[in-house]
Amino acid sequence: MCKMLLSINPCHVNNIMAGIKHYEFRKRKCKKIVDTIIIYATSPIMKVVGEAEVIDIIEDTPKNVWNVTSDYSGISKSFFDKYYKGREKAVAYKLGKVKKYEKPLSLSDLGVYSAPQSFVYIN
Repeated sequence: MCKMLLSINPCHVNNIMAGIKHYEFRKRKCKKIVDTIIIYATSPIMKVVGEAEVIDIIEDTPKNVWNVTSDYSGISKSFFDKYYKGREKAVAYKLGKVKKYEKPLSLSDLGVYSAPQSFVYIN
């Protein structure tokens, strides 16, 4: 088990922290078994603001992933469809317990020096 750092748009971060968004969507599944997502809020925040437990990973066609996740996706169907346009597979990390850091961290606090385009494993 390991942790991965994800760059996430601040509006989605807010929905995760508020308990509205229970899934983090990605185009590819990482190769390692991940138990925690470390959340980096992108511009204008540009800080590591918290973490979320990964309790399941759903990998299927976009249609099937939407059918499973739509009630707690925290995003619109049109946003989802645009994100996965032309894709045969979709990945949804189901989030469990979410922890907001009292004091946000910089990437360098984690030994990372640029925001990940996709993800970075954290030891």
